[in-house]
Amino acid sequence: MFYFLKINKRIYKVFIAFALITAILAASTFVVFNDRGLAISAAADSTGEKKFIKWVEFNACYQAMERALTLDVKSRSKEVQLNWVELLSYLAAKYGGNFKKYKSKDMDELVSKLNKGQTMEQLTENMKYYGYYHEAYDAILGNFVGEYEVQVKDPDNGDSLRWEKKYGLKVFSPIARGYSFSHYDDFGNGRTFGYARKHLGNDLMGSIGTPIIAVESGIVEVMGWNMYGGWRIGIRSFDQKRYYYYAHLRKDRPFHADLYEGKAVKAGEVIGYLGMTGYSTRENVNNITTPHLHFGMQIIFDESQKECVNELWINVYEIVNLLQKNRSSVVKDEETRDYYRAYDIMEENSGYDF
Repeated sequence: MFYFLKINKRIYKVFIAFALITAILAASTFVVFNDRGLAISAAADSTGEKKFIKWVEFNACYQAMERALTLDVKSRSKEVQLNWVELLSYLAAKYGGNFKKYKSKDMDELVSKLNKGQTMEQLTENMKYYGYYHEAYDAILGNFVGEYEVQVKDPDNGDSLRWEKKYGLKVFSPIARGYSFSHYDDFGNGRTFGYARKHLGNDLMGSIGTPIIAVESGIVEVMGWNMYGGWRIGIRSFDQKRYYYYAHLRKDRPFHADLYEGKAVKAGEVIGYLGMTGYSTRENVNNITTPHLHFGMQIIFDESQKECVNELWINVYEIVNLLQKNRSSVVKDEETRDYYRAYDIMEENSGYDF
């Protein structure tokens, strides 16, 4: 009997210890999982720790993005203004983030309900993860579409240009208009130089010297040499949510002459030139076998995520396909040998005075 009580006391102590640990963890942090069992966010509920998304997977297909973009733009002057980020977020919540399930009829049914007067709030009321997907997709795509002014040729005045107001895609392909490239979905593939790691971007194969374009307006945070990326540029969007990484730029003259750290650049500007530098401990060395641009996008919900072991890099393969709809035309200055954009833009409410 005494032996039995001793065992029970031990079990009781273990139970109490487990309960206390569980209570402490529950009070300090919690993790949310999506319907595929993947952690999507974590936050503290009583310690004062900031709540922000800790994990993102983006795999919206080109077909869904292109359709949502078209619907957004075409509804601009209609009674019901459709929002492409909301449309994509709804489908992401419906599919559990897996756009391999995408069917155009799902988009059509959603749009039909919205056009008949139902609101997105009503339609997503019982969608557990819509809020998460909307926050994540808005951080990725939210500034891609909007009002802007762009220079266009004036048909009534020779070669002169005039400003024209537009609404639509206001970000650009990283490869200038008129320059060919190829790519495939290589996000997550293995890399071994230096150490074993995953490829956190999309490689765009092209010709050495191809002008590289700033996809979105922002501030040049870094430019220079890196043993992995060679000559590279990092540009942070004005809203601080996206960090664009352009690597393996040209040997000897990798950057546009006007570029410097801290400079504000506009979407569509030439920032550098495609090359094959990197994978070398020595600076300014071509050690990549195939000329290409490594293009990556990091999503930042909190500044603590900027440079850490858990950085949030997304797959930009389908985004690169979408950006083909908007490529920046460039012209060469024969004196400086640098390329410049042919048509300037002005963004509405960019928050920066160029």
